[in-house]
Amino acid sequence: MTSHSNENTILDDVNSPELDRKIMGEIASDFIKVADHLKEASYQIRKRGFSDYPIFVVNRTMVEVGQMLFTRLDFDTQFDYKASFLDEFVQRKLIGEESIELFKENYKNADEYCCLFVIEAEFAGFVFVPFPED
Repeated sequence: MTSHSNENTILDDVNSPELDRKIMGEIASDFIKVADHLKEASYQIRKRGFSDYPIFVVNRTMVEVGQMLFTRLDFDTQFDYKASFLDEFVQRKLIGEESIELFKENYKNADEYCCLFVIEAEFAGFVFVPFPED
């Protein structure tokens, strides 16, 4: 991903090498447990016309973005999962107006990939994880 100087562009961290292997391992082990639920939530968000760009916020600490889907206790995961979408990220100025098209260009097919916005310690960024094939 090309780096941009715009402070409102958070796409610089998409699948960033800065997201260390430990965190990626934790996300991967969680994802196996929740992938089917996230895929269904993504489908419902798109089908019901909320957004063509579902985003799932993955965090361990309280954040004010998204609506809670499930907590760590629900599926014995290491993270909580919230449902959100592009419009909320723009409204909260997490994605600047000037970055909307860049986001859409880089957004992967929602039937095949899950868009996660990971908030962990000093890292906050997007990670696209492929859904397991049936």
